[in-house]
Amino acid sequence: MSTPNAIKHTQTDNALSTIALSNTRDHLLTTGYKLIAQKGFTAVGIKQILDTAGVPKGSFYHYFASKEAFGEAIISHYFTQYKQRLNVIESQDISAQQKLYDYFQNWYDTQQSGCDHEKCLVVKLSAEVSDMSEPMRKVLHAGYQQTITWLATQIKAGWADGSVPHAANVAAESMAKRWYFAWLGASLVAKISQTDTPLAEVWLMTTTAMGR
Repeated sequence: MSTPNAIKHTQTDNALSTIALSNTRDHLLTTGYKLIAQKGFTAVGIKQILDTAGVPKGSFYHYFASKEAFGEAIISHYFTQYKQRLNVIESQDISAQQKLYDYFQNWYDTQQSGCDHEKCLVVKLSAEVSDMSEPMRKVLHAGYQQTITWLATQIKAGWADGSVPHAANVAAESMAKRWYFAWLGASLVAKISQTDTPLAEVWLMTTTAMGR
């Protein structure tokens, strides 16, 4: 018969094992995220991810069936964290216009002057994997739609509180799509041209449309 202390130790060991497994998976995702955001999906191999993370090869396949599944998990994880940032903006006691302004100002600020792992994951993968991986394309699209829905909600709130001009015959979701697609495209062109001009142009367009 197991003693209470033995049971307690077993439960503790199991809990610690669960934490360790979770930490290893998160560590792989974080490492892969940084590498892929810097170099692109196809340029980064599983070996480089494992060597950089200091994790044995068997651990990778314990969590991810393939590199494609790993890419899906990275994108999904990214948009989960992104949603948390949107929630922080939404929770502030400011006008809807200011929430929109703060969101796009952050985009403008973080996409300027080069590309690092904090800035370019979605921009890089949008151009790279859409025709390469249907599962990755789908999770990217779902992430886009999550953000567009949030933007549309803020636009509607801005119309309601009078802080955002209400353009005639334009639905809030249509306006949100126009802004999001313009910013995504400008971010890509900024990378190609290595100038901030595309971002400055969409910044002017967006702030004018929101009444700033």
